[in-house]
Amino acid sequence: MTFLDTAGIYGPVVNEELAGKAIAGRWDQVVLATKFGNQSLPDGTRTVNGRADYVRAACDASLARLDVDHTDLYYQHRVDPAVPVEETWGALAELVGSGKRLRVRVPAARAPQDAARKG
Repeated sequence: MTFLDTAGIYGPVVNEELAGKAIAGRWDQVVLATKFGNQSLPDGTRTVNGRADYVRAACDASLARLDVDHTDLYYQHRVDPAVPVEETWGALAELVGSGKRLRVRVPAARAPQDAARKG
């Protein structure tokens, strides 16, 4: 195994814990990816969240569950249409600058969202 892709929503959270155990002691031999954006709410429902505070909190939670200090790739499951892409990318840039993420990615945005941002 050389590429491991997981997310906090899988399990939920159990998948990241298992992935962390699977790669323990051989982090440098695996490209590790995880995702954010699909958030479980206390009532059991899910929502899409691209807010900066959630991006940072989801990152820290994933790192703790994976038992690592950074991942190779951190990406967004779904674009949050209620949040300006600049807010999400700003949080991602902070994470890259802090060394928690080496690469970031967001999924392809739908045309109406792109058009709305161009104003």
